[in-house]
Order: sequence, then C-alpha cells, then structure tokens
Amino acid sequence: MSTPQPQPPPPDASRPESRDRIYRSSAGIAGGVVLLAIIGWLGIDALVSGHGRTPWLTLAALILLVPLVSAFTLRPAVYANEERLRVRNPFRVIVVPWSAIATLRSGYSNEVVTTDGTKYQLWAIPVSLRSRKRAAKRQARGVAADNAGRVSPAKPARAQADQAMDDLRELAEAHPSAEGAQGAVSVRWAYEVMGPALAGAVVLVILLAVG
Repeated sequence: MSTPQPQPPPPDASRPESRDRIYRSSAGIAGGVVLLAIIGWLGIDALVSGHGRTPWLTLAALILLVPLVSAFTLRPAVYANEERLRVRNPFRVIVVPWSAIATLRSGYSNEVVTTDGTKYQLWAIPVSLRSRKRAAKRQARGVAADNAGRVSPAKPARAQADQAMDDLRELAEAHPSAEGAQGAVSVRWAYEVMGPALAGAVVLVILLAVG
C-alpha cells in the first residue's frame, strides 16, 4: 500500500505576484540584428545564385551561424524579482535564489558568486570601460559645479551596467530571508541553441570533407 505524498500548499492569492526586472544589452541586441541581417543577405544570395555544392555549404553555415550569433547577442538577459535571479546566458540558464548568492561582483565582467563559490558571468550586463569613463567625467563636472555654487546632481553618475549591478545588489540585500528566496541553484543547458549549431557544424564538416 503506497503512502500518500504530501501536496504543496496552494498559492497565496493575497500575495501579489512579483514581476521581473529585465536587464539586457541594447548594444548587443543592435549588433546581433545587424550581423543576422548581413548573414541573411549573404546567405540568401548564395542559396539563390550559387552553383554546385555552394547552396549546401551555405545552408549548413547558416544553420551553424544563426543560432550562435543569436545566442551571443539577442539571447542574453537577466531577470530579477523578489525571490530569485535568473540569468540567461548564451548556452545556459542559471536560476539563483537570493539566499544562495554570496556576492554580485563587478570588474572587467559582471558576475554572480554563489555561497559555494561558483561564479556565473552575466552576459546581458557587459562592462563598458568607456561608459565608466563618461560617468566619471559627468561626476567630476557635477562636483565642479557644486564647488562653484551651482546645483549638483542628486545622485552620483553611474555607468548603465554599474547601475544595473547596484539594483541587483539592493534586491539581494533586501530579500535573502524571503520564503520564496530559499533553495538551491539550478542550471539548464540551452539545447535549443546547441542542437542546431552542432548539427550545422557536423553537416559543414562532412560537406567539406567529401568535397
């Protein structure tokens, strides 16, 4: 006779659903759109006007390149709410409850470090040294204006990526003990990206080998 399994409690209807804050790289998206447009233009031209093995080689290259370009430019995103941080990188999706985060670190890249010491890079929030320099110049101008008796900015100037990391740190500090912020880190491989790219690479290698 089987033992009845405990059922999870019903969701609390009185508790409002926490909406995600979404962080993405506008420069990465713009670059990805341009690259995909170029690849599509060249690929369609080769498919239509190519001869011999050229259309097949082009098709295999398209199957390889389109998922990879999309993965590194359009796909990366960071979703954050009151319970967890979800990081969508080119080939993985990492879900980290706030209680499992040790720190959010910024250097030459932005990373989340878990309590067991594992590091995950935030591809959607790339570090821009140029933006940091521009923010530092704005801050310096604000200090100079304040010293001259004029009104200074209400907040210190920050680069966009650094401001996003500040927002994530505030969430991490505010919600580590929340009921929904408990649990283990989960990692899922993006087979929907890796599968087509691998298939295109295999076909391309075969076509080149038999040519």
